[in-house]
Amino acid sequence: MNATSVNTMDDTESTTSADENTGNLCDNPTRDTLAEGLLGLLKPTVDQLDDRVRATRISQLELKQQIDSLNEELQKVREAVNNHPDLDPYVKKLIACKHKVTVVLNVLQASQDRLNEIRRSINKDKGVRTAVLPETQEPQEPEQSTSGLVPQDDSIN
Repeated sequence: MNATSVNTMDDTESTTSADENTGNLCDNPTRDTLAEGLLGLLKPTVDQLDDRVRATRISQLELKQQIDSLNEELQKVREAVNNHPDLDPYVKKLIACKHKVTVVLNVLQASQDRLNEIRRSINKDKGVRTAVLPETQEPQEPEQSTSGLVPQDDSIN
């Protein structure tokens, strides 16, 4: 026998045994029992893995919906921030009004001080007259107090 004839025999034998094994797959009870046992061992794990994959997909869909909702809310906030009214002119008007009110208050206080001075002068003249001519004394009017002048600054309190 030469080397070529040995290789040819091995090839034919392996082909024959492969054909024989294919035919035995359907009729081999040991192989069926082994397949059922492996299937019984692996099926719960595969089912559990499949359930977890489904749960993960559901969670991802819920998360996507929440992210979309949050994105919409952030867009609304962004629009609200960009559409705020300009308050600077109103603040300037308020400062100008406060300045005018302060000026009027100072004028009124100065007028009140002058009136109090006139009242004192009149009461002094009445006192001199009563000393010279005894008359019935009239009750004196109380002076109105003047608090200190309000500072004229442009800050809003």
